[in-house]
Amino acid sequence: MECTSSVHLPTFHMGSSIFLWLFLIFSVIFSPVSAKHSVTWTYGVNYGRIANNLPQPESVVTLLKAAKINHIRIYDADHGVLQAFKGSGIEIIIGLPNEYLKEISIGEDRAMNWVQENVQAFLPDTRIRGIAVGNEILGGTTIELWEVLLPAAKNVYSALYRLGLQHTVEVSSPHSEAVFANSFPPSACIFRPDVAPFMKPLLEFFSQIGSPFYINAYPFLAYKNDPQHIDINYALFKDNRGIYDAKTKLHYDNMFEAQVDAAYAALDKAGFSKMQVIVSETGWASRGDPDEAGANEKNARTYNRNLRKLLAKKKGTPFRPKMVIKAYVFALFNENLKPGPTSERNFGLFKPDGSIAYDVGFTGLVPSAAPPSILVSFKLILSTSVLFAGNCGAGLVKMVLFIGFHGLGCCFTLVFRIIYIIY
Repeated sequence: MECTSSVHLPTFHMGSSIFLWLFLIFSVIFSPVSAKHSVTWTYGVNYGRIANNLPQPESVVTLLKAAKINHIRIYDADHGVLQAFKGSGIEIIIGLPNEYLKEISIGEDRAMNWVQENVQAFLPDTRIRGIAVGNEILGGTTIELWEVLLPAAKNVYSALYRLGLQHTVEVSSPHSEAVFANSFPPSACIFRPDVAPFMKPLLEFFSQIGSPFYINAYPFLAYKNDPQHIDINYALFKDNRGIYDAKTKLHYDNMFEAQVDAAYAALDKAGFSKMQVIVSETGWASRGDPDEAGANEKNARTYNRNLRKLLAKKKGTPFRPKMVIKAYVFALFNENLKPGPTSERNFGLFKPDGSIAYDVGFTGLVPSAAPPSILVSFKLILSTSVLFAGNCGAGLVKMVLFIGFHGLGCCFTLVFRIIYIIY
């Protein structure tokens, strides 16, 4: 939070211990913030809302911040959600739903109205960083949408450009694995012949405006469809023999990276070797129908825990070692109203009450007056007071509790008031 109050310091002489005490306070409070903004993100989460039992968006913000998840994707541009994320610092990709594509493709004025109402109106306080134009259009069954996807994407970008937002908000379109004719081995992957005439001009446009290629990559779906020939350990990042790609002479010990490199291979063959691949969806169902092989909580926990560890390494794939892998996990919650097989309703990492669905390294919401990171800072400040404040420790404790209940807002003012009271 930005501080706007002016501070007038009293005149007094401070010993070296006071300088050290002040340095420690500022190090504890502000170092994590600086670090968070200095590193490349790799882990995001899809926040789907096809359910009638989910918490309010304001509570979701609290949950995400407690879990230190700073990147999310939603499938629409719901104003209640965008308002709730105002000032949170969490970066959002919003969605232009499939049912709007035809209308948006007709003219720039309609795209302009949509962008003004759903993007510009919330910037900069709500950190909208991308617009996903449609979802899994190419390769899908609604053929009439194939033709309007590119015009819709161009009109959305044109609106952003005219508003001066083209460098702030990215335009993209996530695809399913259905756009590929094959993906094994990874180097053999190509776009489907019927998809290619629509995909190539879309890629040309995205290449011109600097957008990545978004793919929904699900080892779970691959395993579910062919459990007899796919090693479950290969799909779950566990120890296994892996596969060897004879053409590239590369070895893969997990299916996730193989799927990402398959997308890179298809882009290579289409003439877009410099385009980055980002995984817009990936996850594992914790429950499924009897014929949905591998859909159980144990496998979901294993996949999501190991995926998180992989992404935390901030490394590339065997085929693109310098392209750091980025992925949005599906999904934040189970969505009890989604149609389809049971697995569709059981991809959530968290329960509606904010507790974890299973342990992948997140803590969930902590019933406390302050977020855990702030509480840790208070403990460190308190221990520092014992060393440097001497008999004035009781006064310091009172001030620390005051900050704890009233927030850190204008930290400079509060810290200097501590010093004034003690000395």
